[in-house]
Amino acid sequence: QLVKSVTLEGHTEAVCAVDAVYQSDEPDLDLLIASAASDSTVRIWSRHGSEAKCIDILQFGNGFVMDVSLSFLPGSNVPILACGGDDCKIHLFIQQSSQFQKTLILPGHEDWIRSIEWAVCDEDLFLASCAQDCLIRIWKVCMKSKESSETEDYSIRLKENVFTVKDTGTTYAVTLESVLAGHENWVYAVHWQPSFTKGGSIQQPMRILSASMDKTVILWEPDKESGVWLEQASASEVGGNTLGFFDCQFSPDGSMIIAHAFHGAFHLWKQSSVNKKEWTPDVVISGHFNSVEDVKWDPEGEFIISVGLDQTTRLFAPWKRKHETEVTWHEVARPQVHGYDMRCLAMIGRFQFVSGADEKVLRVFRAPKNFIENFSNITGIPMEKLYSQHSSELPEGATVPALGLSNKAVFEGDMPAQPAEDEETFNTISNQYPEIYFQPLILTEPPPEDHLLQNTLWPEIQKLYGHGYEIFCVACNNSNTLIASACKASKKEHAAIILWSTTSWKKLQSLSFHNLTVTQLAFSPNDQFLLAVSRDRNWSLWRKQDSSESGPVFSCCAYTDKNTAVHSRIIWSCDWTPDSKYFVTGSRDKKVIIWGQCDLSMPAEGNIPDSIKPCSTVLDAMDSVTAVSISHVLTPDGRYIVAVGLENGKIILYTWKQSGQEPALADWTKCVEMDNSQSHALAVKRLCWRHHEGRAGHNDQKNSEWLQLASCGADHCVKIFNVNRFAL
Repeated sequence: QLVKSVTLEGHTEAVCAVDAVYQSDEPDLDLLIASAASDSTVRIWSRHGSEAKCIDILQFGNGFVMDVSLSFLPGSNVPILACGGDDCKIHLFIQQSSQFQKTLILPGHEDWIRSIEWAVCDEDLFLASCAQDCLIRIWKVCMKSKESSETEDYSIRLKENVFTVKDTGTTYAVTLESVLAGHENWVYAVHWQPSFTKGGSIQQPMRILSASMDKTVILWEPDKESGVWLEQASASEVGGNTLGFFDCQFSPDGSMIIAHAFHGAFHLWKQSSVNKKEWTPDVVISGHFNSVEDVKWDPEGEFIISVGLDQTTRLFAPWKRKHETEVTWHEVARPQVHGYDMRCLAMIGRFQFVSGADEKVLRVFRAPKNFIENFSNITGIPMEKLYSQHSSELPEGATVPALGLSNKAVFEGDMPAQPAEDEETFNTISNQYPEIYFQPLILTEPPPEDHLLQNTLWPEIQKLYGHGYEIFCVACNNSNTLIASACKASKKEHAAIILWSTTSWKKLQSLSFHNLTVTQLAFSPNDQFLLAVSRDRNWSLWRKQDSSESGPVFSCCAYTDKNTAVHSRIIWSCDWTPDSKYFVTGSRDKKVIIWGQCDLSMPAEGNIPDSIKPCSTVLDAMDSVTAVSISHVLTPDGRYIVAVGLENGKIILYTWKQSGQEPALADWTKCVEMDNSQSHALAVKRLCWRHHEGRAGHNDQKNSEWLQLASCGADHCVKIFNVNRFAL
């Protein structure tokens, strides 16, 4: 376990680089630390035991230092510090009489220096630096012997920068060892392969890894015969709307490399055991890089889909490896990569969903054939269970046309033929920007980032126009025949809920009642009611009337108003109990209330509306309630399980059961409060219980015992909890 030991305070602006070296053989004792920040200073700290103090401050005027690196001069214990920054020069400082003194300036780079790193190899010290001039430079620092300097010989030699350390009287020479040109854009990071101990001595492999904005990571090492540094291998991310790599790193033994792109995505490559020059992409964790706004289980409980402010819709599923029991969840598809922040989604049946973003249109997506095949391979669910009779007409995949914005279906006949290896392809403009980027893949493991970006899109089958402002919430009924949606609103006419048919995709009805944005919609499990909660602090209940030719008609049968409202702030969330008798609302005023027909003796049918009042006492959740959800499975003693998500990121599980005619505080039981390691770091945005009664995601014998709860939050995380209902 990593334990926080010392906090170093002193910088007045963001700290952008830090490096440290041990100053004695006992690692816990003396540590020398250098840190650079946007306050144009580099601070040197020394830590002794558990005490740390700032021993030096290096001022850089109004320039910035982007990276720092510490090491020791060859054959001595004199610390040397290299700083690279926006003046395109490398500054070398040496510690003399406990002060760091500027000793040398190494010019050469022609743009900002982004990364520098020392490596000790035998008697010499090497420094690798990279910059926005697309070049990497390698410098060598070695001890200079006295004799050689006196002999005047006129042979061609590299220019040396010489300096002498006063304390020891030793002279050192710095030469430029090599300039590596292989990147076509800014180089952001350069790292040496970590040293390892072999036979009692420390070995430093002469290998460098660099990451660049040109979407490549390059591995460099000197040629065995000539000693010239050459490009040994290069790994890149293909296609997609990405910006290139920001940083890279070797694994400790150098057999794997990891890099991360601007959108926070990891890329991992593994060295092939047979051919050492071959690197293959490997499975890595991925997720949203901004607040996750909504999450839903599919009706069978086999995967979850989430949408977020990073403008993506992502699908996560459990990966069942062959001959292994362990199951881990991974992102297996990215059905929608959008140009607007995503707000909400609803599943329409198994492989179809509708999503809403900060635009006026709802978009409907359907899974292509390629996804269903790969989903079957990864999760181990047999194809027969996934395929329906219509699946022969399904498109292979989807692509976004060069100038389009919507995911367009790609059918088998549309795909371009891959040119043969020996065939010469003319590098015309049309070849550089192909019309169809999608390539069908056969996956047996979760796909890497570049495939997620362009080969796992779902075709868009419909757009629903009708709202005047950005879509805020959407819901689908349990028989998958109706969609209800609402948009941001500050007037009554815009706050109307629109009902759509999922067969004709026509607008069926507009339900006008609320004065401000409707924040969540929920159909009752028996599909007889639609519940809406709003920013105007009220809820409204709509009842299904006899259907007309076009579809069902809903009318308002109950609501709260200024006189009957219990909530005093925006109601963020609502949900139904599985028997459709009660519903729950949660609000910013920290209250959770269960509503329904309180009078148990009254017949259930008949004039439902008038008798809907709070059936529970007001539950004080101690913080603003941002999400509520009720499990479709009750506890063994017949209590409803209510999950409550708060603005501070906590998730609390309560159980509730109506005991008598009058609401009683004892009806509520607080069961579990997630601790900080399980909770979200920021507001919980949505909670969703897994509905399917059958196969549990990970353990078939115990499906009656374990429930699963999915949550998403503003901390960019999607979490899945296993809840033991007998333990509640």
